[in-house]
Amino acid sequence: MNKKFEKLFIHFITENKENMYRLAFSYVKNDENALDIVQDTIHKALTSSETLKSEGSMKSWLYKILVNTSIDFLRKHKRIQFVDDKTLELHSPTGEDVYPDMDLEKALEELPHAFRTVIVLRYFEDLKIDEIAEVMNENLSTVKTRLYQGLRKLRIKMSDEIFEEVK
Repeated sequence: MNKKFEKLFIHFITENKENMYRLAFSYVKNDENALDIVQDTIHKALTSSETLKSEGSMKSWLYKILVNTSIDFLRKHKRIQFVDDKTLELHSPTGEDVYPDMDLEKALEELPHAFRTVIVLRYFEDLKIDEIAEVMNENLSTVKTRLYQGLRKLRIKMSDEIFEEVK
């Protein structure tokens, strides 16, 4: 590994550690497991640094490793842990608005995995659609379709819940 890559990698990890943790946490819903996944991701990235095609694609390359490590963890442990709002609130970044009554997280959890992943990567991790396609190893059109279908399902789910509250 060359010094230039090492400096760039350390800078990227330092700048994005909260985002990486939050993405891992969105999969496993547990502090320790999310930290383990981030640590494993960094280790895997360091050992496979030669697979990085260009320094400009470091974000999507690292997120791809993170998503795959998270999925591998879930497969290995075959469990999903749910957390209450208080725990989630503790892990959300400060300075952002917190809406404890919103059912967005619940509605996201009810979406199929492929739709949820695309929505989280696009709107919570601010990846571009082509970066998401690279992370998920999917065609660009597949990612677009999943994003729009996922948003439509989410919109329907959220409006149904609002309608139920009004009754």
